[in-house]
Amino acid sequence: MSTLLVSTCPGPPVCRAVHTYLFVDGLDVIARSDDRMAGLGPDLLLRPGGPLCPTDAPREVEVAAEAGPEPGPDRLTVRIRLRGGTVVWSGLAYPGPGGDPVEEIRFPLTQYLAEIERAGAATREGPANSPPGSPG
Repeated sequence: MSTLLVSTCPGPPVCRAVHTYLFVDGLDVIARSDDRMAGLGPDLLLRPGGPLCPTDAPREVEVAAEAGPEPGPDRLTVRIRLRGGTVVWSGLAYPGPGGDPVEEIRFPLTQYLAEIERAGAATREGPANSPPGSPG
């Protein structure tokens, strides 16, 4: 089982726009999947009942767009589904810690939902509530 950590970048002057980081077991999934991408805004990804919330029916979720002055046409998607007490992300292809490709990630439902809620609340309350050592 993996661990999810969500953080956000505050936007200008640090970055061009506010965006979300998705760390799995300490690795930035978006940057490792496609370094041209930046996570979508937390207002989209981290809202209550938002796209990262798992459901029994699998669904494709856009988590990042091509970075630039304006978001490009390319998108990074993840297939998210709920299997019992486990959240499963699939449709990925990024190098894991040992260089082997990671194509599926499993999270304990309780930790996953708590992290989405914590990150969403921190975003709504301001950057002072980001986890220690997180970018942004």
